[in-house]
Amino acid sequence: MKRRVAILISGRGSNMAALIRAAAAADFPAEISLVISNKDDAPGLERARASGVTTEVIESKPFGKDRAGFEKALQAALDKHGIELICLGGFMRLFTAEFTKAWYGRMLNIHPSLLPSFPGLDPHGQALRAGVKLSGATVHFVIPETDAGPIVMQGAVPVSDHDTAETLSERILEVEHRIYPEALRLLATGKVRIEGDVCKTAGSAASENFLVAPVVR
Repeated sequence: MKRRVAILISGRGSNMAALIRAAAAADFPAEISLVISNKDDAPGLERARASGVTTEVIESKPFGKDRAGFEKALQAALDKHGIELICLGGFMRLFTAEFTKAWYGRMLNIHPSLLPSFPGLDPHGQALRAGVKLSGATVHFVIPETDAGPIVMQGAVPVSDHDTAETLSERILEVEHRIYPEALRLLATGKVRIEGDVCKTAGSAASENFLVAPVVR
């Protein structure tokens, strides 16, 4: 049985689209059963509908600071569709500790940096200001603290001296689209376990490859 997944979005749904494409494969262990947006004008909604995925809008604005009220409506939608796993895809709303604890180990997020470096806003700008030579993306479990949950998967890209936040973002987005479906595959097949604050993956092995930056020609 494929695991039923909901993707939560607030905007264009770039990672949502990557997950939907991956889940279309017959051997993928999860199905994207629902896309929920907290904004009725999110471009990702139309992208999801065009792919045949059920969508719902739960506007967050009317709830104001009542996060628990919004989450009650969200949980009702998740229950109605029998959702087992959640993937956040640019969902721009913070959850209460109660909600994240209820979904602990079943809710993934992706962040465009090599966590724990550069959490929060403007990760690309943070990376450039720090002068790092490698950056990337991280899929992690969601906990009450922002961008701090157990890490499931990471992918790295070199940072050029000529990079801007925009050019770095474009390259990292390619990595995001590659690792997010793979992280969901691992979770859906039960190959991920959490030991303390660390995520362990069954059958994992060190890569034979490595990446060095910069390369001087």
